[in-house]
Amino acid sequence: MAYYIGADLGTSSVKLILCDRSGAVVRSCTKNYPLRYPHPGWSEQDPADWWNAFSEGVRELVSGIDGVAGIGVAGQMHGLVILDAEDRVIRPAILWNDGRTFEETDYLNTEVGREKLSAYTANVAFAGFTAPKLLWVKKREPENFERIARIMLPKDYINYRLTGVYATDYSDAAGTLLLDVKAKRWSGEMLSLCSLDRSQMPRLFESGACIGTLLPGAAKELGLPAGVRVAAGAADNAAAAIGTGTVGDGKCNISLGTSGTVLISSERFRMDRNNSLHAFCHADGGYYLMGCMLSAASCNKWFCEEILGTGDFSAEQARIGGETLGRNRVYFLPYLMGERSPVNDTNASGVFLGLRPDTTREAMLQAVLEGVAFAVRDNVEVARSLGIRIESSTVCGGGARSPLWLTILCNVLGIELRVPETEEGPALGAVRLAMVACGEYPSVRACAREPKTAKTYPPDPETAARYEARYRAFRKIYPSLKELFSELR
Repeated sequence: MAYYIGADLGTSSVKLILCDRSGAVVRSCTKNYPLRYPHPGWSEQDPADWWNAFSEGVRELVSGIDGVAGIGVAGQMHGLVILDAEDRVIRPAILWNDGRTFEETDYLNTEVGREKLSAYTANVAFAGFTAPKLLWVKKREPENFERIARIMLPKDYINYRLTGVYATDYSDAAGTLLLDVKAKRWSGEMLSLCSLDRSQMPRLFESGACIGTLLPGAAKELGLPAGVRVAAGAADNAAAAIGTGTVGDGKCNISLGTSGTVLISSERFRMDRNNSLHAFCHADGGYYLMGCMLSAASCNKWFCEEILGTGDFSAEQARIGGETLGRNRVYFLPYLMGERSPVNDTNASGVFLGLRPDTTREAMLQAVLEGVAFAVRDNVEVARSLGIRIESSTVCGGGARSPLWLTILCNVLGIELRVPETEEGPALGAVRLAMVACGEYPSVRACAREPKTAKTYPPDPETAARYEARYRAFRKIYPSLKELFSELR
C-alpha cells in the first residue's frame, strides 16, 4: 500500500495528513509554532521552527507505517526567506501579514508605476508581497541584503530541507511580484529593480512536478526511506483550490477564514484593468484570479470576543432573526487590518455606520457578517466585469460553519453556495500534488475532484433583492472615507 503526505504550512501551525492511494485520510496532526511581532505591524517567524514542527509531525504520522511514496507541501504565500552562501538563514522570515513595507509599496506603485508593474508581473504592489520586503531589507538591513545567496518562500524552505533543491512552483512565485505571470518566468525588470540576480532565484516548476527525493539526513530524521519523492507543491490558496476541485475554467471557491479569499480558476491568463484582483498562476497549470480580504472571520471573532465579551459565536448569531436579513439599518466596513482586494489601502480601517439610540447588539453583529459578505461581493463584481459568469461556488473556512452567515452571503452574491462534506484544505491539495509527482495521476486536473456537498445554500429572490439595494449603499462608504483614512493615519 502506497501512502502520501500532505502538509499545509500555515501562519501559526503546520497541518499534516497521511492519505492512502484512494485519497482517504488515514492520519492527521497539527503542530504549532510561535509567531513573533518584534515591532507594531511586523510579523516574523524562524524557519527552523517550521522545520522542527514539520519533522515532528511527519514522524508522528508515519509511526508504524511503511510505504510512504511522496510528500507535497502547500504554504503561506509571500513570506521572505533568505539564505547566505552557506545556506544559513540570514534573518527571521518576514510574513505575508507583515505591514512594514508601506513605503516600499508606495514607491513601487507610484514611482515605478502601476502600469509598469502590471506589464512586468500582471499585478501591482501590495504590502504583503515579497518584492517590497526585499526592498525593505535592502534599505534597512543592507548588510543582510549583501549576504543573500538564495531567496525562497516558506514552503520552499521545507522542500529545500527535504531535497537540497532550490525550487519553487509557479503558483507561489506569482505572489512575489517578481514573476512574469503570463510568461511564467522571472521578470528581468523586477529583478533589476530589486538589485537581484537570476542566480539568487529558485528554479521554477509546475506544482505537481517532482523536484527530487529525500536527502539521506532528512530521510533518517523523518523516519522515511530516501527514495520518497517530493512535489514542488503550491501556494496555500492554489492547493486549497485543488482540494475543492476549483480547476479549469470559471470555477469559484470562497474561503471565510481569518482572512477571506475569492478564487476563480481560468484556462487562460486574465487580469482586470485596475489590478484589483491578483492574477496568479494556478497549481493545475492554468491561471486564477484571486481577491484577498485581510479580515473575514476575524471580524466576527473581534466583535464577539473584544466588544461583546463572549466566545459563543453560535449563541450570538441565534439571536438574529431571519426576518431582519436585508433590512438592517447598520453597516460595517470590515477593514480592521487595512484592505488588499479590491481597494489596496493600508490606511483603511473598520467602521460602523448607521448607529442610533435603538441599535442592538444583534443589529451590529449582523452588520459585521453582512459587511464581510459585501466585501466578498466587491471582488466577485471585478471578476464579473471581465465577463466571467459565476453561478455557484464552494465555500470553506471557519465562517462556512455558520448557517446564518452563508444565508447572508448567498443572497448578497445571488448565487448558490456549496459546503463540502469534508474540508482538509491546502493539505489535501498538497497530497494530490504528491500523487501526481509519483505518477498516480497523469495531471493535477485529473485528481482535483470536487468533494461531496454537505449542504447547499440557494439565494431567495426576495431576500437577494433587498441585499442588492443595501450593497449599492455599502459601495459608497469606502470612497467617501478614503481621504479621511489617509489623514487619520
